[in-house]
Amino acid sequence: MPRHPRAAASVTAMSGSIFSALAGRLAEYPGEVYPLHVGDTWMDPPEGCRLEDLKASEHPGMNRYASPRGMLELLEASAAEVTRRSGLETEPREVLVAAGATGALGAVIGAIMDPGEEVLILAPHWPLIAGIVRSFHGVAVQVPFLGLADSPETAVEIVREAAGERTVALYLSTPNNPTGRLIPRSWLEALAEWARRRNLWLIADEVYEHYVYRGEHAYLRPMAPERTFACHSFSKAYGMAGNRCGYVVGPEALMDQLRKVSTHTFYSTPTASQIVAAEALRSAQPWVERAAASYRRAGEAAAQRLGVTPPDGSTFLFVDVAHALDDQGLLGFLERAAERGLFLAPGPSFGPYPTHVRLCFTSAPPEVVARGVEVLAQLMGR
Repeated sequence: MPRHPRAAASVTAMSGSIFSALAGRLAEYPGEVYPLHVGDTWMDPPEGCRLEDLKASEHPGMNRYASPRGMLELLEASAAEVTRRSGLETEPREVLVAAGATGALGAVIGAIMDPGEEVLILAPHWPLIAGIVRSFHGVAVQVPFLGLADSPETAVEIVREAAGERTVALYLSTPNNPTGRLIPRSWLEALAEWARRRNLWLIADEVYEHYVYRGEHAYLRPMAPERTFACHSFSKAYGMAGNRCGYVVGPEALMDQLRKVSTHTFYSTPTASQIVAAEALRSAQPWVERAAASYRRAGEAAAQRLGVTPPDGSTFLFVDVAHALDDQGLLGFLERAAERGLFLAPGPSFGPYPTHVRLCFTSAPPEVVARGVEVLAQLMGR
């Protein structure tokens, strides 16, 4: 039991940085840097959807708290967007606006999990989800999945073997961060049916839904709406990462419980961020289409140079560099990359992947990304 001066064991066991400590050298590097370690975009948000476009005189109350559940205008627009994209009729009362998808996922985990219970996390996974589970005193069970499952049957077998008596939920990311892969519809249907039989919650991280380059993004919530929480992000969709605005959609009966958690953590999402998010839903589809075309070109070019499979979606490649490691392992490889201005995210941030690196091909202008990819290709001996 923690007592002064100790902190909670669940927190001290967490990593202080989800990426390599080498990222701290980025600001000190004397030459051109290639910051491919962070999942962001080099593009500014759409015109009319930037905070600089707002005036308090035109938006009364912009500098005050918004409702903890979200501004009504944004709740209605988000519900309409989910209905249009997923095909499942969605009402504003099924939506919670949050401080980014990160805040949304925290609200979900806090509402459905008691201390000591387990969440199965399909890996490779978004780095923060395991820490969110631990922050609420749960057990994050990382389940290697992508690259191992090859059918609906094997998908179910993998999660079945990982599940235990304390398992309460299954988390998945599609389009996937960090691999850029899509989880096929038939696999999702099989996983949803398995979760129904086990009486588990489902958590779908779908923040890259707008960026699919081949194949189809299948929405999980229509397959099991009574037990699924789907998280969405304005950060990823419209280049608004700094605004901290996203939302989660889930069973109406549970949304009041999520709102209790969000109210007692971030209280409400920044009002100005919600205003531009609502505008983005109204007017920014042309921007998304241009961004998607640019991202696709950058991802395919990076994959071709590195000799790996191009991404199906998202903004990432997850590359196994095992053949290029020496006795210093992955840290030594990342150090050699940093010495040439290239910063990458280490595989262990995404699960048990000690020989992988993740690169984001949208975190800098395409020509900068291409030069960074060239550095990585040379380090890999390609």
